[in-house]
Amino acid sequence: MTTRAVAAAIAIFGTSLAASAAQAQDSCPNRGQLDTLYCDENKDLVADAPKDASKWRDPSTLVWAYTPVEDPAVYANIFKPFTDHLEKCVGKRTVYYPVQSNSAEIEAMRSGRLHFAGFSTGPTGFAVNLAGAVPFAAKGLGEEVRGYNLIAVVKASSAYQKLGDLKGKKVAHTSPSSNSGNLAPRVLFPEQGLKPDEDYKPAMSGGHDKSVLGVGSGDYDMAAVASDVFDRMATRGTIKREDFRILYKSPVFPTSSFAHAHDLKPELAAKLRECFYSFRFTPAMTKEFNGDDRFLPITYQKDWAVVRDVAEKSGTPYNKSAYDAESKREADAAAKKAAEAAAKAAAPAAPKQ
Repeated sequence: MTTRAVAAAIAIFGTSLAASAAQAQDSCPNRGQLDTLYCDENKDLVADAPKDASKWRDPSTLVWAYTPVEDPAVYANIFKPFTDHLEKCVGKRTVYYPVQSNSAEIEAMRSGRLHFAGFSTGPTGFAVNLAGAVPFAAKGLGEEVRGYNLIAVVKASSAYQKLGDLKGKKVAHTSPSSNSGNLAPRVLFPEQGLKPDEDYKPAMSGGHDKSVLGVGSGDYDMAAVASDVFDRMATRGTIKREDFRILYKSPVFPTSSFAHAHDLKPELAAKLRECFYSFRFTPAMTKEFNGDDRFLPITYQKDWAVVRDVAEKSGTPYNKSAYDAESKREADAAAKKAAEAAAKAAAPAAPKQ
């Protein structure tokens, strides 16, 4: 074969490869806001299960996690009866894994290390679009899926009577991807006379519990937090409800979602959902979760519509660039915390008097 013929053959082969790649890329008729790894052919806003059965996952051990809205260690024991129930009901060894950040939880599902998880309200959108999470359950009571409110809390002894009084003060948000801890305040506070970034610079505390404790200690003048976390802290005795006042309460938002990976074997995903719905909370779980007693069916398309609306209005889309920025902020905050802890440990002890 001549050099020219070889070159022509290579060119044709290269063109064929490019065409095949393009065809593979375009084989999904609808993706919406999902990452290119996923497809949403039925337009329900979540990733479809792979059509190729060889890509379905049916692991011998299931690993799951719950949103780190508070200290992750708090939930290890609380969820143990539920984890034991799933192990017996599904028929597979089931392990609860505490995660330290929203981005770590999302990345764990995206990479296949988590098979199902409870995601906080705001990060649920990132989990759906970037990790192929399929929300199917939320906590509820009887037949009612219950929600929570964004609340603005101040010290009971403070002089603040309305949100507008907090201009120029120290106000805590929790993390950039949090619904009640950041996105909702950006949409809802301005109509109450307080504009984030203009009237105050949000201080990211790293968690709803940290924000509430910061108000109690005087580190913050006010904090935007989820009402269910505040209520759990009061019920647990971590705080005294009478030490705080609520200046503002929003309309109801859905609580954390429970979602499985999109590529679980369909029969396994169906069994997991069945086992969620058949479980009844232990008294300790009911106390911890503000009276909720079971998991109820939900869909991301219907039940997260209000959350997506807040995200869009706040200018925070559930895309990769926003997720990468959130991940960097969480990593920087963790590094700063570790450095502070190391410096404190290395500091010489004060001399005894």
